[in-house]
Amino acid sequence: MAGKTSLSILIGAFLISSCGIINIRTSGGSAEMYADYSENLESSRILFDPLPDPEEPAWDASEAAAPIDQELGKRINEIIDENDEEMFLTGYTILIYSGIDRESAFEIRNEAYSEIPDIQTYMEYEQPRYLVKVGRYINKIEALATYEKMKAVFPGSRIISDRYLKDQELQKKEEEKLENAER
Repeated sequence: MAGKTSLSILIGAFLISSCGIINIRTSGGSAEMYADYSENLESSRILFDPLPDPEEPAWDASEAAAPIDQELGKRINEIIDENDEEMFLTGYTILIYSGIDRESAFEIRNEAYSEIPDIQTYMEYEQPRYLVKVGRYINKIEALATYEKMKAVFPGSRIISDRYLKDQELQKKEEEKLENAER
């Protein structure tokens, strides 16, 4: 009991001593004391070159641009040649059916053709599923108008990235092979 009393007295004394008056002092003085203060910072200031006059060109455009134009022309021709060698284009198409039922794929392809006859409809077989695709577009934005029409008829349709043959004659031969396989 005596231990509890001495402990409580000790805690009480600690609490009373910690509750002393707080004295807050302000540092510095009044504003009048610093009214005439000045400091020279010239030695630590970064110096920049003066800006050029915008009316006077710093370089001759005809001399500097000629070699760059030649190099760009060569590189553009190289890119054109590389693209001509490529047999496939990467673009976008609208997928309106993906499933394993062959008959459903044919029905949906025919329905899509009858809904919008001016747009090409394709059917592909990627084991184990049939894909019915509509249109071929270079940009996704081009596919949006057709996508909105197809979305009304086929709610599960979506725009997907696709690779297809660049040459239209090769593409027609591939389609004829597929049609012959259907018969």
